[in-house]
Amino acid sequence: MKLLSPEKYKSLFTYNGIWPAPKNQCECTNADHQSVYQLEDYIDKKDLPLMKERRQREFEHYQKRYPSMTQDLVIAKPNVPLSYPIQGVEVMPLHTIMIPGLGLHGVTEEKYQVILRASLGTLNTLADVSEDVVSGRGKKELLILTSDVELLNFILEHVTYTSVVYQLTAVDMMSFESKQHVAQFPVIIRQPSLPKLFDPGADRKISSLVTITTKTFLRYHKLRLIKSIRQYYPDIKIIVADDSEVPEKIDGENVEHYIMPFGKGWFAGRNLAISQVTTKYYLWVDDDFLFTENTKIEKLLDVLERTNLDVVGGSVNGDTYSFQLLYEQGDDSGCLHLRYGSFHRLEGFPNCVVSSGVVNFFLAHTDKSRHVGYDPLLQRVAHSEFFMDGLGILLVGSCADVSIGHQAHNPASEPNLTKIEDQYKRFRTNTQAQIKFKLSLHYFKNRLKCYSTR
Repeated sequence: MKLLSPEKYKSLFTYNGIWPAPKNQCECTNADHQSVYQLEDYIDKKDLPLMKERRQREFEHYQKRYPSMTQDLVIAKPNVPLSYPIQGVEVMPLHTIMIPGLGLHGVTEEKYQVILRASLGTLNTLADVSEDVVSGRGKKELLILTSDVELLNFILEHVTYTSVVYQLTAVDMMSFESKQHVAQFPVIIRQPSLPKLFDPGADRKISSLVTITTKTFLRYHKLRLIKSIRQYYPDIKIIVADDSEVPEKIDGENVEHYIMPFGKGWFAGRNLAISQVTTKYYLWVDDDFLFTENTKIEKLLDVLERTNLDVVGGSVNGDTYSFQLLYEQGDDSGCLHLRYGSFHRLEGFPNCVVSSGVVNFFLAHTDKSRHVGYDPLLQRVAHSEFFMDGLGILLVGSCADVSIGHQAHNPASEPNLTKIEDQYKRFRTNTQAQIKFKLSLHYFKNRLKCYSTR
């Protein structure tokens, strides 16, 4: 039979004949009018070699702390007479379990020999047999030798695995061998974490479930937001983080006002605000938003209570700003692509979709957001960076039927506020230096080679 060359195989692929790229590299190409950032271009050339070394060293440390749960590719051999578990075997650190499903079937031999090998634990069997039959008890290699297949399978049914090193998460790829056959299967070593529950109270009022959080800077006139909240939610707690140079008092019942160092920054303020939340959820709003009759927190709450989403956004003046984050891994670094839109509809909610990120108006699980955190190095324009850090951690949705209003900038009816708005813009506007810093941060922190948006 004549084999087809790789070039000839291309026509057999259903995805437009595109030949799959090697997994060890990725690229951001300037196609379809997208913006592309090659992140090394935003780092001083004299600093780049040492930064690469530091980044690789930090990445290796990261891999030690967060080992992959699927490190090894295991291909099952054809017609292996060994039975074994292919998933679901899990043990707590320094604990012992019986390994289910081990057996040898359909083979007749004068003498049966089976070897089990572990790397992160030790093996034994509860079967009371002599050392001539079972050797290596309490070690990483267990040898079973017998002429009785029923006895062999009885011993295998009672094989135990003991974790001997305290690790939070690890995978031990077990080896199971007979004279002519070899199989591998994973034993997951995992320390379960304690549940972290928030008590909503017997009445389950929305004020017991949700806290509203915001960050303000200089523009106290925008905090008419609070009045609009009280129109619809008179009892809900509001937390305001404030890094203004000369803080003003923010009055109001059930309003907590936290003062920060001057100009500390956008994400530092978000961190401070959610650090003080004591409810299951927090609603993030910008200080220049306005609640309207369509700002129904209850609808967003219903989505989070009935699904496994971690974050659900609404719309701001009709704009949902929903986007996808598409990540390609590479050996030396990765590529990240931001595409506006969503992945698919959210089942059971016809006005909602699943995405990677949403607009600056969203309801989120407090504990999960604290786990991701808002990087305080990002002081000015930042938003998608939270969802970038949460990629693979946060499951995000967006619902177009819940909306919030946005206050006009520099309203003509209040000319005395122009000076304050101008001062605000000087601090808030993204500068070229800030853009360079942000992109170089992605290069190191997120180990990215390039970043594209469309």
